[in-house]
Amino acid sequence: MATATGPAAPTDACYMLIHPRLDVETPNLQTLKRNLERGTDDIKAEALQQVISGTLQGENHDQLLMHIIRFVMPTRNKTLKKLLLLYWEVCPKYEADGKLKQETILICNALLNDLQHPNEFIRGSTLRFLCKLREVELLEPLIGPTRECLSHRHAYVRKNAVEAVSSIYRTLPHLIPDGPELISGVLQTEADMTCRRNALTMLTQSAPALAVQWLKESAQLVSGFEELLQLAVIDLIRRTARDFASEKALFIRCIFELLNAAPSAVKYEAATTLVTLSSNPAAVKAAASCYITLATKESDNNVRIIVLERLDRLRARHEGIIDDLVMDLLRVLTAPDLDVRRKVLGIVMKLTSQRNVNDVISMLKKELAKTVSDASDYDKNTDYRLLVIQTIHSCASQFPEVAASVVELFLDSIADFGASSATDAIVFIREVAEKFPDLRQGIVSHLVASFMDFKAGKVMRGALWILGEYAETPDEIREVWTRLRKAIGELPLLAAEQRELDAASSATAEGAEKSAAEPKAASSGSHRILADGTYATESSLTARATEALSLKLDSKPPLRAVLLHSDFFTGTVLASTLTKLVLRFARAASADEEQQVNSLRAEAVLIMAGIIRIGQSSFVATPIDEDSYDRVLACIRALEYMDEDADVLTEAFIDDTQSAFARLVKGEVKRVAEEERKHSNDNAVQVDDVIEFRLLAAANKGASVSNAEDTLEHDIELATGEAEGRAAVSKLDSVVQLTGFSDAVYAEAYVNVNQYDILLDVMVVNQTNTTLRNLSIEFSTLGDLKLVEKPTTYNVAPFSFSSVKASIKVSSTETGVIFGTIVYDGPNVNDSHSIVLNDIHVDIMEYIRPARCDEAQFHAMWTEFEWENKVNMSTTKEAAENLDLRGYLQHIMRATNMACLTPANALAGDCGFLSANLYARSIFGEDALANISIEKPTEESPITGHIRIRAKTQGIALSLGDKISAAKVSLSE
Repeated sequence: MATATGPAAPTDACYMLIHPRLDVETPNLQTLKRNLERGTDDIKAEALQQVISGTLQGENHDQLLMHIIRFVMPTRNKTLKKLLLLYWEVCPKYEADGKLKQETILICNALLNDLQHPNEFIRGSTLRFLCKLREVELLEPLIGPTRECLSHRHAYVRKNAVEAVSSIYRTLPHLIPDGPELISGVLQTEADMTCRRNALTMLTQSAPALAVQWLKESAQLVSGFEELLQLAVIDLIRRTARDFASEKALFIRCIFELLNAAPSAVKYEAATTLVTLSSNPAAVKAAASCYITLATKESDNNVRIIVLERLDRLRARHEGIIDDLVMDLLRVLTAPDLDVRRKVLGIVMKLTSQRNVNDVISMLKKELAKTVSDASDYDKNTDYRLLVIQTIHSCASQFPEVAASVVELFLDSIADFGASSATDAIVFIREVAEKFPDLRQGIVSHLVASFMDFKAGKVMRGALWILGEYAETPDEIREVWTRLRKAIGELPLLAAEQRELDAASSATAEGAEKSAAEPKAASSGSHRILADGTYATESSLTARATEALSLKLDSKPPLRAVLLHSDFFTGTVLASTLTKLVLRFARAASADEEQQVNSLRAEAVLIMAGIIRIGQSSFVATPIDEDSYDRVLACIRALEYMDEDADVLTEAFIDDTQSAFARLVKGEVKRVAEEERKHSNDNAVQVDDVIEFRLLAAANKGASVSNAEDTLEHDIELATGEAEGRAAVSKLDSVVQLTGFSDAVYAEAYVNVNQYDILLDVMVVNQTNTTLRNLSIEFSTLGDLKLVEKPTTYNVAPFSFSSVKASIKVSSTETGVIFGTIVYDGPNVNDSHSIVLNDIHVDIMEYIRPARCDEAQFHAMWTEFEWENKVNMSTTKEAAENLDLRGYLQHIMRATNMACLTPANALAGDCGFLSANLYARSIFGEDALANISIEKPTEESPITGHIRIRAKTQGIALSLGDKISAAKVSLSE
């Protein structure tokens, strides 16, 4: 590869970008020379820091090298000595022709003196610096003193000497060919644990046979090592397990001993390594028990979540082996963090089986009872209670044998739950009532007994629907009707409220007359701003009356209170329930009960008329809406014509509603079963699959070893972003042209997105016949992107090319823009040029992942998120000819990488409109919601509608809107 004029240019390091201080003036070259020559130690240290910073920024300070050697290098100041080592690391050591500078001989002499210095700190720092040297001419005279430092009396010097020998042997092995034997002797005689750790690490990388031989001799002492050395032993076992398969028994024995070590890091690494060595059930259970112990005892919630994720991966790879540990895992629920508890309950659901489901349910019942009895932290208890209820719900859905006990628990405790928890509980009870007909009678009886304790409208609506659907016998209907009449209160609704208001008004008037007869007290009132912006005075008497009215409203029967709170949706459900009960009673009643049927019919019409009149009166803050009005009126007309159209009304109100809910439940069960089947198919091994041998995996790189995800190579691939293994053709899609073909410098970048980092690999081509000096690329970012490395400066020969790399950190899911310029000097002294680069747009689809949530969570987030982006949708007639509404929905889902939450059966059928909810989650934990509403009235019509996007931050809402707009344009084209 042709590069810059000097051969050292491609190997120059790319250092971290240091932002200059704005409060300090940058000194010029003469000032730096004067400070280095005549200043005190403090002034020299400050000047040397400025030289180092400028060199890292790419400034040319070659003229200062001799001044630093003459006036700074002879110092005895330890701070200056340390700064000198930093300067030797970054200063240019080669001439333009690629030869080592003559001044480096003086540097080598100074380093030689420091390696023989009586001060341990100076010796150790110099040995540490040798780890970063790559110049043979500098290192060769220093080998002898470095070997002597291995036997120094101070451990600080010895451990750095081991590091220096390891680095030199790894990069330039011919300088110290007996390095492994030398370090092996140190490992045998050394007493300091840090030195032994460094020595073992060096042998693991350079001479694994010697490291394994040492482990065989020291296997009995592994449990007594310090934490650092134990971690080094685990690293040795992990790296050499494949090459030294004959020592597998020794490795497993050592790992089992380290599972009982005190340090948490050792336990975690030992458990991770153990499952790579063996798939034996005993080994898997031991590793899982170690993970559970760590999750129980660790106080850091981040550590707990990481350990639990590792446990979940272990469970997925070894199905059914660690199910017996589910009760031990439930002990982690003592952690106060809600995310940890959510993770634990998610794993518990996957570990629950027929054998342990009863124990799991018993434990979850105790946790649920704790949330009800403990009032110390209401908010956390409410969220945790909802989480436990959802887990019990899922568990009972998978294992019907525990559904009866769970339903009984929920029915007994539902009055003590909050609104969200009670709503989820009533949803579960409704599902159980549909799936298990034998439990319907008991569910109806419990709901009737507990109905007066319900306060939330959502809970009442769920209970009313269950009572209307599953109260089938005349006795059950009479029992339900009696309880509903008690929950409604006195009839007619409006007349009863008017009488109560008149009584309260007369009492208020009598009180006013008494107060007028008494001496007048000081006027106490407050000013109020009315809806039209005018002022009004509210007296204390009015305030007391308002407060009394609020107290009376709360003391009313539950259904009456809900209606007076303007919850007319519950009123429509009540009307529908009354209609169903009347129709069922009429169908089941005998001829002698005709009068009772008419009585129930008249009473139901009276209640429904009262709902409408209450909604149109001044007793409610918000009048009844049109939809609720039409729904209640339709129920009244259904009861009016029930004698003539009994069969049609029965089919509409009873048969159709129950069958629709049955289809919904079956569709959800089918979806869950399909996901499980898909997961099983992904992990299934066919009888005719190729058997893979781990010992042969190194020779066959194409094979996918079953436990490859726990190998060292897999970790390296994840760290470098090469785990996906994309083909060269697909990589071309990520190449962005930065300059034009006619520019003096042609540049193109390969954009590699690796989770939270973006790596730019820029190829720069010199298209002129002259050498371009000091060529550098200056990048800038827009959005939540941060440049963490500044590309180094290059000299590019005529018609040659070079590679420039830059790393950018991403902190949120927003469409970021990377822009910049190429700056270079021509052949003349003052000949400077710059080329503006094309912008690089970062695609947010790299960070968006499809996700799922339930309906309650979706609506809660939809209400909470404040940023909304509405995108109007329309296609041409040509584009809509071969595309239906469901196909258009799939197109939007592919473009936005979002999952559809609306069940498939709700989208089935031929209809001219479609509405669906979409959901996705970014790798940064940001939620994105979308609601698509589109229509296509006829086959020839274009598809029109809109998509509403909601997110917590503005960036993700706008970015998703741009992706949808782009998808709309691509479809039209």
